[in-house]
Amino acid sequence: MTLVDFLTAPWAILPDRLLEIQAIYSTHLRGEKIDIAAIEARLGRPLANDQQEYTVRDGGVAVLPISGVISNKANMFTRISDGASAQLLTQQLASMRADPRVKSVVLDFDTPGGSVFGIPAMASEIRALASEKPTVSVSTGMMASAGYWTGSAANAVYLSGETDYMGSIGVVATHNYQPRDKSVTTEITAGRYKRIATDNEPLSDEGRAYLQGQVDQIYSAFVDAVATNRRVKPDQVLERMADGRIFIGQQAIDAGLADGFATVETMVERLASDPTKYASRRKAVFALGGITESAGAADDETRPTIVDEPVLPVESETTPKGKAMNPQELAAKFAAESPEAYALIRAEGADAERARIQAVREQAMPGHEKLIDALAFDGRTTAPEAAVQVLAAEKARLAAFASTRTNDAPPPVAHAAAPESEDKPVSNIGNNGIIGPGVDSAALDAAARNYQSNHPGTSYLDAVKAVQKGA
Repeated sequence: MTLVDFLTAPWAILPDRLLEIQAIYSTHLRGEKIDIAAIEARLGRPLANDQQEYTVRDGGVAVLPISGVISNKANMFTRISDGASAQLLTQQLASMRADPRVKSVVLDFDTPGGSVFGIPAMASEIRALASEKPTVSVSTGMMASAGYWTGSAANAVYLSGETDYMGSIGVVATHNYQPRDKSVTTEITAGRYKRIATDNEPLSDEGRAYLQGQVDQIYSAFVDAVATNRRVKPDQVLERMADGRIFIGQQAIDAGLADGFATVETMVERLASDPTKYASRRKAVFALGGITESAGAADDETRPTIVDEPVLPVESETTPKGKAMNPQELAAKFAAESPEAYALIRAEGADAERARIQAVREQAMPGHEKLIDALAFDGRTTAPEAAVQVLAAEKARLAAFASTRTNDAPPPVAHAAAPESEDKPVSNIGNNGIIGPGVDSAALDAAARNYQSNHPGTSYLDAVKAVQKGA
């Protein structure tokens, strides 16, 4: 990749910082010698190529500073920008995973972002580290663009103060066309898109669409990464976090980008004393007025709207001794003393309630929609309990239906009695030996058997026929 390609490729960085970097390198591209002393004077520090490495504090807490503009590899660019190499940082992260001294990690971010090259790999390594060892990111000034892409991959994210910058979830690419006097550059290319956005001629509509497609693709990957890191949906990231804004202090917490305020030293102490609190990934919590939970809306349009509730107000005075606190006061006290735990419990409670509602709805049966709605939103009925109630209601419905059909049936019609014959015939047997109506079967049987006695070898049927004929 050439320097031109590198500078004109998409970046996840604050736009003004990108313009400053491009201005420095434009001198180099024009063939002019870069005045290192002047750049050092402008930056107020000497240029160095030493990469940031982690240190291990008491309690096995490793601290890795990540500051300046992030680029993929360490080179003159990282020297001039006081930046960091994503490639070398990824190696540092992998080293912390393997280092038996490291029990937990604090990532100290102060960066406006940087090139998107190497950022997904670095973020992936942070997620892998966080899955094995409690890992927390802390902004000590700025965690923007590519900085947030990687920083949000930790299990928890904090700001060190009310004036810290966080966010700028977006991607920028530039095209610079400056006609040169008395010179013409002719490019010979093969392939439709090889130089479709060249800076040797004005940007065409097709070239703009090509660059926009690249930016949109990277932006989509950025949004998906943040959604995964913060345990929310991409739609929530787009609505609350990813419009390119910089959030300051409490704004970042309200938007779900950060979990609270804490300095690096505070986090080192917390991890040293109890790292298990940060062993699992935190879920973003939105402030009052947060977005509607839309999970499953396509399958269930009646799903209730779930928004974050405000923390109950807490009086500044302590509760007098001997006075029992009601549940609301206890909740308010807990929220004030442990805001992170309170937010986590609320988020997990909302997840559990949504799961309960969905499970209850799965017990639905035609004709019992109102009952299912009542059970789903009563806040307590479980799926098995709902199934029992629905089956009982269905049994009662069927019983009522059968009773109604019985009551609606016409009364039975009485049958006329058969007339009795004054004379009972001794025999009424047809020629085929079948006994007809009105036959005295007992007398016929006796006569047939008597005939058999008098005529040995005669079958019973032949005897019946003989009696019929009066033999």
